[in-house]
Amino acid sequence: MSNKFRLTLAQVNPTVGDLAGNAELARRAWAVGRDAGADMVAMSEMHITGYQTQDLIRRPQFISEAEATMLVLARDCADGPVLGVGGPALLNGELFNAYWLLGGGAVIHRVLKRWLPNETVFDEKRLFEPAPVQGPVRIGDVRLGIPICEDAWHQEVAEAHAESGAEILFIPNGSPYFRDKFEVRQSQMVARVVETGLPLVYLNMIGGQDDQVFDGGSFVLNPGGALAVKFPVFDEVIEHVDFEETDGGWRALEGRREVFPDAWEQDYRVMVTGLRHYFAKTGFKQCLLGLSGGVDSALVAVIAADALGPENVRCVMMPSEYTAQSSLDDAAEVASALGCRLDTVSIAGPRAAVTEALAPLMEGTKPDVTEENIQSRLRGLLLMALSNKFGEMLLTTGNKSEVAVGYATIYGDMSGGYNPLKDLYKMRVFETCRWRNANHRDWMKGPEGQVIPPQVIDKPPTAELREDQKDSDSLPPYPVLDDILERLVDKEQSVAEVVASGHDREVVKRVEHLIYISEYKRFQSAPGPRLTFRSFWLDRRYPIVNRWRDGS
Repeated sequence: MSNKFRLTLAQVNPTVGDLAGNAELARRAWAVGRDAGADMVAMSEMHITGYQTQDLIRRPQFISEAEATMLVLARDCADGPVLGVGGPALLNGELFNAYWLLGGGAVIHRVLKRWLPNETVFDEKRLFEPAPVQGPVRIGDVRLGIPICEDAWHQEVAEAHAESGAEILFIPNGSPYFRDKFEVRQSQMVARVVETGLPLVYLNMIGGQDDQVFDGGSFVLNPGGALAVKFPVFDEVIEHVDFEETDGGWRALEGRREVFPDAWEQDYRVMVTGLRHYFAKTGFKQCLLGLSGGVDSALVAVIAADALGPENVRCVMMPSEYTAQSSLDDAAEVASALGCRLDTVSIAGPRAAVTEALAPLMEGTKPDVTEENIQSRLRGLLLMALSNKFGEMLLTTGNKSEVAVGYATIYGDMSGGYNPLKDLYKMRVFETCRWRNANHRDWMKGPEGQVIPPQVIDKPPTAELREDQKDSDSLPPYPVLDDILERLVDKEQSVAEVVASGHDREVVKRVEHLIYISEYKRFQSAPGPRLTFRSFWLDRRYPIVNRWRDGS
C-alpha cells in the first residue's frame, strides 16, 4: 500500500497586530485538519502577526508577544497534526521572517527566510536578517522543503532543498494583488517544479491591509507543471490536499480547480474588499461621501454599498450656483438605485461668509482657481463635520488620473480616510461602471441591475466650480492623458519613448510637470487599494522637492 500525506491549507485573512485573533484562526484551521486526519495544517507567511507589519515588527514588545503566542499555540495544538505558522523569530539578537512548525506541544523547527524583497511595496531588508539556505524538514513520511515566499522566486533555494532530500516543496506566501499577478506567480512556480522535478504547494493569504489586498488563489503543481489544485481568489478556504507516493515520487491528487474571474471583476473585488476590510479592521461601520452627480463619486457610492451595505452609506449633495439641475437629478437617481441615504447641504451660505471675510484682503484681484478651491474646501469642511458628529468615515473620490496630475483640492475633495479609486485611471472608471451595471455577485451587498445611470457615465466630466467648466479645459482628453500617465508612471518610460508612441511632446512635458509638482498632495492623501504594479504610495516613492525633469 502506497504512503499518503494529507496537507490542510488555510487560505485565510489575518489582521496585522491581532495576535490573539490570528492564533484563533490557526486553531480553527488546525481543528479542521485534525478532524480530517491531516498530517500537517499550514497557515501563510507571517500569519501570527498579520502582513505586512512594516515597522511594527521592530518593537521588541511586539516580537516577544508574537513568540509567546506561538508557544501557547503549540501547547494548545499538541495532540494532532503538525501546525505550520508564519511569524517572527528572534535568534541570537537577530530578527528573521520565519515559518514555525509546531507539534506535540513544542516547537519542532523554525525555517528562516533567505531572500528579503526590497522592491514595490516590500521593504524587508530593513526589518529582517537574511538566513542561510536550509534543508528540508521531515513531517511524517515526507521531507518537506519550505522556501518562504520570495525564496521560491530564486532557483538556488528550491534546488538546495531538492538536492538535500526534499520530496515536496511548500511555499507559504504573503503576496498582495496587482492586476494579472497570478500568471506571474504561476510561471515562477512552474519554473521551480521543472527545475527540481518536485510537486509544489503555493499557499497565499487573503484580505485587505491598508493599501494592499491579498487575493489568495493558492494552487498545487505536480512535476512537469501540471495543475492539480487551484483555490478561488479572495475567498476563505480551509481545504485538504492529498499526496500519494508513487514509483516516481510524491504526487498531489487532483482536487478543486477554480476558474478565476477576469481582470475587471478582480479589480472591482479588490476595491470592495479593500474598503470592507479597512473598515472592519479599524472598527468603522458606516461611511459618507460627497455625491456630485459625476461618475467618480457614483462609483465610490456603489463600491461602498457593495462593501458595507447601502444602509451604512450616507451620500451628501452640496450644490452651489454652478451645480446643474442634471447633476442634482443624477445624484438622486444613484442614491435611489442603491437604496442609500441622500442629504443635501447647500454651500451658498458658507461661501458667501468666506467671500465676505476675505473681501478686504482680496480687493482688486480677479476671481481664479482660489475661489474654485474655496468651494471644494467648504465641501470638505462640511463632510468632515458630519464624519465627526456621526462617526462615519469620509471616503474621498479622486481617481488615479486626478491623483497623478493633482487635479484635486487638498483639504477639499481630497479630505477623507480612504479612497477606493486611488489606483484606477479615469478610463477604467467609466468601464468599471459599465461592468458593475451588467454584473452582480453574491459578495456584493448592494442591489443588482443598473445602479449608475448611463448619462452619469457618458456626460463630459466636470468639477462644476465655474460656469461651463469641463475637465478638458485644463487637461488633455482622458484617453490621451491616461495613456501618457500609464507610460510615465506605470511603465516608467522616458519622455522620448512616450513621444515616440505618438504623443505631442509639449503635452507629455506638461503632464510630466504636473506629476512631479503634485507629489506633496499625494504625500498627504488617503490610502486606497493597490490595483497596479505602480500604485501611488509604497510602489512609487518620490521626493516632494525635486527639480529634475526628463530632458529626452
